[in-house]
Amino acid sequence: MTTTGDGLLRASVHEELRHRFVTGKVVPGSSLSTRGLAQELGVSQMPVREALSRLAAEGAVAIRSKRRIVVPPMTDGRFADLLRCRELLEPEAAAMALPHIDALRLKRLRAVDDALGVALKSGDVQRYMECNFEFHFTIYRAQPRTTIIQLIETLWLQFGPHMRVVYGRFGTANLVDQHQVALRAIRERSAVRLKRAILADIRDGMGLIGKNGFGPGV
Repeated sequence: MTTTGDGLLRASVHEELRHRFVTGKVVPGSSLSTRGLAQELGVSQMPVREALSRLAAEGAVAIRSKRRIVVPPMTDGRFADLLRCRELLEPEAAAMALPHIDALRLKRLRAVDDALGVALKSGDVQRYMECNFEFHFTIYRAQPRTTIIQLIETLWLQFGPHMRVVYGRFGTANLVDQHQVALRAIRERSAVRLKRAILADIRDGMGLIGKNGFGPGV
């Protein structure tokens, strides 16, 4: 029988590994060790193994054998699928969230965008990835429907590692902060402009991958 404690541990391990993928802390082509991750997280191998199995089902990793778990390479077809799904889901999730974004959440979004701006100027790729994720999901999670959030998270799991590599190579200085446009749309309560800003942000970021190809490590 599974205890509540065991369930919480498995969930926390899975959530930690998911966060590493969506914020680019795991890069394409890297091999993951169940034993190494267990030691790093201070847990047994079982919850790590289960978390990696779930990540494989979500398309984030490929399990080649018990000892070889890798982040799969990007392909043109996979990239096109991810981009199209993001274009369809994320602007819609933002529009659905707009009526639920109160003053407190808007204040949080401004703070995150300020931190993101600092990361852009300083070229802190890791911090940029973390702030970018937090900004988007602070918006999306304002609305109560969980299925669309889960679908979007699955997409981020698959492209996060590749985006991290591209930002690491080419920097963040030339990125446009579409989040300012999104914040203005939120203040004006304009779902149309918010959707447009989120779509532009997706195309700016994913465009870096498309323009620079899927070479080694991408």
